Amino acid sequence: MRATVTNFFFALAMNGFVLLPLYVQQLGGGAVEIGIVMGLYSAVGIVCQPLIGPWVDVIGRRPFMLAGVVLNLVSSLLAVLPGGVPLLALVRAVQGIAFSMFFVASFSYVIDIIPPARRGWALGIYGVSGFVSTAVAPLFGEWIIRTLGFRALFALSAVLGLVTAALVWPVREAARHSTLPARLAPGAMQAAVEDLLHLHMFVTMFFGLGSGTIFAFLPTFAEDLGVRTLSLFYTAYALAAIAVRIAGGRLIDTRGRRAVIVPSMFVQAASTGLLAALGALVIRNSATPVLPSLFVAGLLSGGAHGFLYPGLAALVTDHTPAERRAAVVGLFSAMFLTGQAAGAFAFGYVAHAAGYEAMWAALTLLLALGGVLSMRLAR
Repeated sequence: MRATVTNFFFALAMNGFVLLPLYVQQLGGGAVEIGIVMGLYSAVGIVCQPLIGPWVDVIGRRPFMLAGVVLNLVSSLLAVLPGGVPLLALVRAVQGIAFSMFFVASFSYVIDIIPPARRGWALGIYGVSGFVSTAVAPLFGEWIIRTLGFRALFALSAVLGLVTAALVWPVREAARHSTLPARLAPGAMQAAVEDLLHLHMFVTMFFGLGSGTIFAFLPTFAEDLGVRTLSLFYTAYALAAIAVRIAGGRLIDTRGRRAVIVPSMFVQAASTGLLAALGALVIRNSATPVLPSLFVAGLLSGGAHGFLYPGLAALVTDHTPAERRAAVVGLFSAMFLTGQAAGAFAFGYVAHAAGYEAMWAALTLLLALGGVLSMRLAR
């Protein structure tokens, strides 16, 4: 329970920054700048998490959880300072390091204390706390930035960082006896490459591609459609993910990982397909139901996420020995972030050159390819 509550406050402190594209736009940045700023978060994680994982296995979960919380607090304080787009890029880079440390350590800690037969369900419930923050942060964040400004939002994130630190401090875990990081042990590099080349890692990358692109460009896409608030989408996304994990999370353990991963990949593709259709059909002040369509897109993509992350995480860690657990979690998350960063960087240029409808259509085709790839996962 403490891990779930701690994750909620950590995510709440960070999720207000999903509205950062609006701030970049306010400072004069375009789609390319938004893609770079938002993509840096994932790009830093790609580099950091595989490096951090082996040290988490050796040193322990708690020190890295604390370090991640402190860096998250520092990033919020940096964002309060006056500065332009380069400062925001630095903020996102620091957040990428902060998330990498906290996530790998916290996620591994949860896996440590949960038996494999309940792992898929438990990871799903743990992740619910993050989705609750996804629903709450943009809802209140939009109100804060429209009444008090972006710096007030960043200051509140810093306060939430202090709350997270207070929750992490009492965490205790078993002492560790290894003195050599797993990545330096004999045969570790070969094992890491084998872990990375598994099919489920590439499916994870496609999943991240969809998730990263949606969260990077939905705020400005909605503004382009004349929508003044995105809280409906984020709320639908979070509620769908929460409902799926609470009502159907046990299916990951009882029916098997593949049984939930394959259909969820195609549902995610359907959500971006709906956004592509919306971009192609909508004309300002037309009768096209923009808000209901965004709500449905949020339900589809959130429901897919609700199954995909714990399902893939459980699949990845099912056959991983305890002494390499954090190292493999780091690789798994790095592949997810690789997809997210690729989406934010590459599709910023696509949107700039061809428009949002073309961007969503291209993404839909790639996600459908990921769905076909997932069908080859072992039953």
